[in-house]
Amino acid sequence: MRKLKYLDYWLFVPYLVLSIFGIVMVYSASADIGAQNGGSPRSYLVKQLMFVILGLAIYTFMVLMNLNKLRDKKVLKYASILAVCSLLFLLVVGKTINGAAGWIRLGPISIQPAEFVKFYLIVWLAHVIDRRQDAIALEGWWAVMLRPVIISAGMVGLILIQPDLGGATINASIVFVLLLSSGFNWKRAITYFLAAILFVVGVVFPLAIKVSELSFAKNNYQLQRVVAFVDPFKHSQGVGQQLVNSYYALSNGGVFGVGWGNSIQKTGYLPEPNTDFIMAILAEELGLITALAVISLLFLIITRTVLVGIRSNSSYHALICYGAATYLTVQTLFNLGGVLGLLPITGVTFPFISYGGSSTWTLALVMGVVMNISARQKHYRATH
Repeated sequence: MRKLKYLDYWLFVPYLVLSIFGIVMVYSASADIGAQNGGSPRSYLVKQLMFVILGLAIYTFMVLMNLNKLRDKKVLKYASILAVCSLLFLLVVGKTINGAAGWIRLGPISIQPAEFVKFYLIVWLAHVIDRRQDAIALEGWWAVMLRPVIISAGMVGLILIQPDLGGATINASIVFVLLLSSGFNWKRAITYFLAAILFVVGVVFPLAIKVSELSFAKNNYQLQRVVAFVDPFKHSQGVGQQLVNSYYALSNGGVFGVGWGNSIQKTGYLPEPNTDFIMAILAEELGLITALAVISLLFLIITRTVLVGIRSNSSYHALICYGAATYLTVQTLFNLGGVLGLLPITGVTFPFISYGGSSTWTLALVMGVVMNISARQKHYRATH
């Protein structure tokens, strides 16, 4: 319990502020959806409030726990089995939302396993890399890390075929950064990364556009998202509707916004206003200034997380922090990139602000562990 005396308020306060502000924005963005669906305008508000309360309980538990328990062989073994089985289970009976069968229905809520895999990969790879550092130096990187690479690639592949491109990319980014931290040749890694970008832009996008014009691909959700990204206004009455209305929301909001609750685009024009496009609604209602304030708070969490990792004298703890920072950074960039039309829409939520139980609880798990590491550091410095 003494850890509570050493809370890192640079991590905790932004986390709490963003979580509470997320509840407020979910209520504003979802009130019309709830009413249109024949339910209460407060239905999403109540759910998000419960998600955040449970998230705070998870966060507190992770802060107080002994982090060595996360490295227990049995814990990692059962977590791995659960992660793989849940991803395989989705292929059979997964609930389809927005073109991806990525949800398991549990009563009134839906669980998204791809979200929890992010936490698992961060903790598991940090453990594996920390334990095998000497072996990597003696036997070579590929000889030691080939099996973890194959296991990670298999999990990312199971997420990709749901198909969940956003979730797969975020998980792949976590794996990439942690493997890079393990001693993989960074020049080779950058070469692979640039080659992948060129391949996507020069081959995948043009091919996807050509294929999307064929009759059998007209209903392919992922292909149509690429089409919408390339020329949204040409398809403003169809697949480009989301992005076009996101532009309208940003334009309407201007610098100071039209006022909380006064969004036009959330009233049936912009799909998913409480999840994927909640930042467009936020910018419309509260303006550019508030949107930048939210992004700044998130940037503060990310930079503080990286700083905690740099200051750590444990490579295991440092790797967890780098994985957590990668998770937050990539997810934020993918969401904002979709809202601004800089990237194809991938169905990725905005951290802390968007509606969703799985994302809220995964963030609580990750940030609770980072806070635990920071508290340990502060306690060590205070007693030595």
